[in-house]
Amino acid sequence: MRRRTWLLGGTAAAGALLVGWGVLPQRSRMGAAALLKAAKGEIALNGWIKIAEDGSVVLAMPRSEMGQGVHTALPMLAAEELDVPLTSVRIEQAGPDTIYGNVAMLVASLPIHPLDEEHEDGFGRVKASRWVVGKVARELGINATGGSSSVSDAWEVVRMAAATARASLLGAASLQWKQPIEELTVVDGVVKHAGSAKSATYGELARFAAATPPGTVTLKSRKDWKLIGRPAPRLDIPAKTDGSARFGLDVRLPGMRFAALRLCPMLGGSPGRIDPAAALAMPGVERVVQIPAYAGSTAGIAVVANSTWLARRAVDAVHVEWQARPGGNLDSERIAQELTASVKDGSGFRFHERGDLDAAEKSARVIESWYSAPYLAHATLEPMNCTAQVQDGRVQVWAPTQVPEMCRAMAARVAGVPPAAVEMHVTLLGGGFGRRLEVDYVAQAVRVAMDCGGAPVQLVWSREEDTRHDFYRPMHVARLRATVDAAGQPLSLHIKSAGDAISPRWMERGIPALTGPVDLPDKTTSEGLFDQPYGVPAQRMEHVATRMGVPVGFWRSVGHSHNAFFSESFIDELAVAGKADPLEFRRKLLGKAPRYLAVLDLAAEKAGWKSPAPAGRARGLALHESFGSIVAQVAEVSLGPAGPRVHRVVCAIDCGTVVNPGIVAQQMESSVVFGLTAVLHGRIDIHNGVVRQGNFADYPMVRMASTPQVETWIVPSERPPGGVGEPGVPPLAPAVANALFALTGERHRKLPLGSV
Repeated sequence: MRRRTWLLGGTAAAGALLVGWGVLPQRSRMGAAALLKAAKGEIALNGWIKIAEDGSVVLAMPRSEMGQGVHTALPMLAAEELDVPLTSVRIEQAGPDTIYGNVAMLVASLPIHPLDEEHEDGFGRVKASRWVVGKVARELGINATGGSSSVSDAWEVVRMAAATARASLLGAASLQWKQPIEELTVVDGVVKHAGSAKSATYGELARFAAATPPGTVTLKSRKDWKLIGRPAPRLDIPAKTDGSARFGLDVRLPGMRFAALRLCPMLGGSPGRIDPAAALAMPGVERVVQIPAYAGSTAGIAVVANSTWLARRAVDAVHVEWQARPGGNLDSERIAQELTASVKDGSGFRFHERGDLDAAEKSARVIESWYSAPYLAHATLEPMNCTAQVQDGRVQVWAPTQVPEMCRAMAARVAGVPPAAVEMHVTLLGGGFGRRLEVDYVAQAVRVAMDCGGAPVQLVWSREEDTRHDFYRPMHVARLRATVDAAGQPLSLHIKSAGDAISPRWMERGIPALTGPVDLPDKTTSEGLFDQPYGVPAQRMEHVATRMGVPVGFWRSVGHSHNAFFSESFIDELAVAGKADPLEFRRKLLGKAPRYLAVLDLAAEKAGWKSPAPAGRARGLALHESFGSIVAQVAEVSLGPAGPRVHRVVCAIDCGTVVNPGIVAQQMESSVVFGLTAVLHGRIDIHNGVVRQGNFADYPMVRMASTPQVETWIVPSERPPGGVGEPGVPPLAPAVANALFALTGERHRKLPLGSV
């Protein structure tokens, strides 16, 4: 096996220091009580938990709510350890301290094969790598909501913070009442001592508890859980139902102005001569502001007016002579050709290799196929928007964002103030899907606000700007080649892909401290290819990282979203070539992956795989692991004059310990609807530098009438929680494509499939 070793530090002394630092204990994420601002009647017990005088609990919330249920799941963890009703926990936006950084998301960026981790005994290479990266992540403290990591990251720290607070509260009662702590119980936030009949609420004990050391803290035993693992109503639904929930577009402030944006139609271009006369002549229009190319965006202009509608009318009235990007205009057809050439001729980074691939390819039947996936937009229901106010050397920002501290840093950079002078207000997000991991729209709003004399200004993108100036899921091309023996069993699997790497570009544009290009190997390019569970003896997985000039970003399930289509469609091809049932073919290759096999079998059983499909329909199967969770899906598909129709999708998932099974089901359903839009319709075409699609008329969504029935089945597990927001997306495309093959006998290797 060929291995790659990364050396950090240029001297032996530096290496020794690194090793010495690496074996030190990880920095605690508990945090001091001083990190939480205590309102009247509130007492902070650590950096995560406050107790109000009425006994209710306030949890510091570092993660953004964008429909995934995190504002319910994390309070459930706290409520469980504190023994309080879920409804008595409320949330408060966490501050900028590093204890709120997302450690799990950075650890998950390591290109580790999941079976390597499962089969590792003791503290080996995999666990050591995770340990070191975890330490780095704790030091960096990057607060981000992404990678389906919110619950897995909070799993230990939020429970421990709540358990520590509970220990201090019980300790306070024990000292005050002079009773053994072992004789105290907690019921719904009330501490009781049966022998003396004494009781007190958390609110009554909180002030004394703040000065009481917690002593030895232990988490609840699984058998004692009352909330975790059971369905619970989502805490955010009532406000979203009655209209009191505040999204970015709902922000209203005294004296607010409104701005509309118009970016250069050619990606990477810029405005030349600008004539604002027609716009400024409109009553209620205040100014025209030129917008630089912030954080990887395209340059343009904005118009400030007394309403969003007027600002949109006025920005279209500004006459601008647009200039193309210095490197020439982009074209998606040409890019596809270049990616194919890169696979054929380029040198790829090998993410995974085992066995003797070259020998296997010389002595057996070779099966080869090419697959491709287009650029995709995020198309969040709530278009990009941000409200900013710059006044007296301070900046306030109200934004639906997944990265509040990166927004703070970018706002400070644009306004020329220190980050401490920027106050972030994170609103609810009307969809994120990775688009709100970017900070371009925040920089633009701050720049406009700087010209508004201290008045707050709300910048809102039109749907057309949102579609034509996204950070797109990259276009990728892959060649998959396998050799099979006389019985049709695969002896080797070689996958080589090409496409832009996302993580380096995101780091360059979103982290101001970086001053040069970042070109480290990016796991997202090959995830879902290098980390397959199938027991093929010889494997080689490599990727050619390109830089085509199109702005690319994280898209729900990232590389898994297209790589699963490549790999699981090809596995079906191999099954057909070997005249094997797709289910049984996979089962034979999963002898050393029992967790995967259990998920696969459950999906097949619940879908009735071995029974005939309804007349005019066929079933397709796919299995995929991503973000710490394994998902198998069976799609039931028909084909009519309007194209494919997906009637039913059966999902089985092993996501480790389940906090709220209702949220898991919701996320599987959401993933199917979101993924089906991409499978059937999604594509971004670029011609002469301009994105052709602009709104839902030419970038259509799956609607309620064509939404399939979705069933979710959960495999019981005692492993730590995995992700649920994204793992349901990747298997859908291959499941649908495989069903279409079963229905028509024609293999489709290019997305989308809606025109089949």
